[in-house]
Amino acid sequence: MQTTVSQMLETYPKDLGGIDKAKLIACIQACFECAQACTACADACLSEDMVADLTKCIRANLDCADICAITGKVLSRHTGYDANLTRAVLEACATACKACGDECAEHADMHEHCRLCAESCRACELACNELLASIS
Repeated sequence: MQTTVSQMLETYPKDLGGIDKAKLIACIQACFECAQACTACADACLSEDMVADLTKCIRANLDCADICAITGKVLSRHTGYDANLTRAVLEACATACKACGDECAEHADMHEHCRLCAESCRACELACNELLASIS
């Protein structure tokens, strides 16, 4: 089944160059899914009775959500492609996902939303690193 991401890449009028299309699609999807999971996790943390204990988690969630959304957007643009910028954005995203995933994992036993978010962060970190390895 084709996703919107893959369908949009198919409509691109020029050659995407040597980029691994499957890894690109997986990374774009992982970035947007992680952005949503992190946003929802931050919101759920704000609803917890012990919200003061989750300040670092909320901050990590919000930072990761923003970076993942930006990365998904940058990866969706191909005209005037800049490999150096793409690498930098992917590295930042993988770093943010690792930090957020680590933080959420600390609360995963107590909060299901943190467990789910940590999983999403790990998947996005992996997708970013796999795409990075294919363009390096």
